[in-house]
Amino acid sequence: MLLDLKPLFAGSRDSLSVDFSMDLSELSFLGVKPLKAPVAISGKIVSRAGVVESQLNCKVEYTAPCDRCCTETVKEYSFDINRTIVQSLENEENDEMVVVEDMKLDLETFCYADIVMSLPTKFLCKDTCRGLCSTCGKNLNEGDCGCTHTEIDPRLSALADLLKE
Repeated sequence: MLLDLKPLFAGSRDSLSVDFSMDLSELSFLGVKPLKAPVAISGKIVSRAGVVESQLNCKVEYTAPCDRCCTETVKEYSFDINRTIVQSLENEENDEMVVVEDMKLDLETFCYADIVMSLPTKFLCKDTCRGLCSTCGKNLNEGDCGCTHTEIDPRLSALADLLKE
């Protein structure tokens, strides 16, 4: 979606409403394609005292296997994209400012990096997820597996044999 910002920079408008969705279903992130539903982006681009800023909110439905127990889980995340939009920068680099020389803002390109950077790098079905048993592979969230987890250091196994006698 291409947004014309000329009225905001010229001062003839105070704000432009934004309400659109992005299809990122083909985005591969950490080995899965977690964004099966479109990303909803809403808010506005405002001009105050000659400064143009984005006040956008993104809603993402993230579907992926839990990093501990591998259970397919769906969670919703919401985050804001607040950036200053300028026509030019002089010898400056600033991650908070976005340059639009032709006064046209491609919202999909504008939002893409923020969406990817806001996705979770560790994804759990719940904060208290116990994961899988390292011996038998049972999901420990469903109950204990009955495995004995007393592992003996192989360097000390000779001493354990002495205790058996």
